[in-house]
Amino acid sequence: MSYHKTVSVKVGNIIIGGGTPIVVQSMTDTLTADVAQTVEQIKLLHEAGSELVRMTVNTEEAAQAVPEIRHHLNQQNCFVPLIGDFHYNGHLLLNQYPECAKILDKYRINPGNVGSSQTSCDHFESIIRVAIKYNKPVRIGANGGSIDTVLLEKLAFQNAKQKLKLSHEELVEETLITSVIENAKKAESLGLPANKIILSCKVSDTLSLIRLYRKLSQRCHYALHLGLTESGSGTQGLVASSIAIGILLEQGIGDTIRVSVTPGINENRTKEVIIAQQILQALNLRHFMPQIISCPGCGRTDRKKFQQLVSDVQAYVDQRYPAWKQSRKAKDEGSIKIAVMGCVVNGPGESKHANIGISLPGTNENAAVVYADQKKMVTLKENIKEEFFKLLEAYMCQSPIKKNS
Repeated sequence: MSYHKTVSVKVGNIIIGGGTPIVVQSMTDTLTADVAQTVEQIKLLHEAGSELVRMTVNTEEAAQAVPEIRHHLNQQNCFVPLIGDFHYNGHLLLNQYPECAKILDKYRINPGNVGSSQTSCDHFESIIRVAIKYNKPVRIGANGGSIDTVLLEKLAFQNAKQKLKLSHEELVEETLITSVIENAKKAESLGLPANKIILSCKVSDTLSLIRLYRKLSQRCHYALHLGLTESGSGTQGLVASSIAIGILLEQGIGDTIRVSVTPGINENRTKEVIIAQQILQALNLRHFMPQIISCPGCGRTDRKKFQQLVSDVQAYVDQRYPAWKQSRKAKDEGSIKIAVMGCVVNGPGESKHANIGISLPGTNENAAVVYADQKKMVTLKENIKEEFFKLLEAYMCQSPIKKNS
């Protein structure tokens, strides 16, 4: 994997770019002016693994709430960097509410809706000058859904005049890239250094996003924020985000990621954080939790018992891993692989390849073999789940494991 070399940017206590580990971020969906709900959700996102949290700052009430939100988070020992998401009126809010401007760790602005064609330059300059004054980084992020129409018309005119034969889709992509790069250069000309600038060009189409970031990475060395601007809900959102972000990260493109999935009704907002972590873990870029390897099951498998054990092991690991991680003797990070396999066809082999694994008896069989570090440790015939949990607990804390057959 070759890496696109980018300038590193410090956001609060987090470093983005410059070859540092990919940073996971997320965004709240509460009314920012509702301090209690916003604080609660930021804590949940951070505890799930979000290293940066963005929130909408779109009204005077929201801007006034930012210092209070930071205060309550600090009181609860939650020091996650906060990003203010500004559209249309960011130049007004950042100037009218200096405490908000001071406390936020980063500003996010969109060149396509900073203002009208006559005023956008002034509004953009005003935001950049506030960032310079308070030494804050800025993400300049263009979106396919709120494109700079003036720039698009200009490029379309050039396309026709010079007979470049660019399709509408190519024109849109070029507009997004040109927009963020030109605005980044403008910010630098005003005095904001490159190590205070992060760029993004976000669209909802998977293949378009991949093309955009490949081109963008070839034309600049600013740190890059990566993700689909909208990816949908459920399986659709998970698959689209995983493909788009995964392909680009595998090519060394991207410094921080956000998975923009629509939560289901009453679904925990932290789902987007978990998906982002799983993408990074699948690519072996970072490790967050032990990986549980399990087969889909087949006609040889005692289906109900196998599926129940996989579910129980996942729940047990989720519950116990925070304590394991705090243990002085626990295995490092989340690089542990735990295999839960359904029968003897691939079960023993996969269990040996994992750090610790169990190969269940198939239909009409009654012997479950447990392997640890490629060696057979024990054969379980009764109370399989409870006994495996004991072995798993001992292994994760590196306690001696009694060998027998």
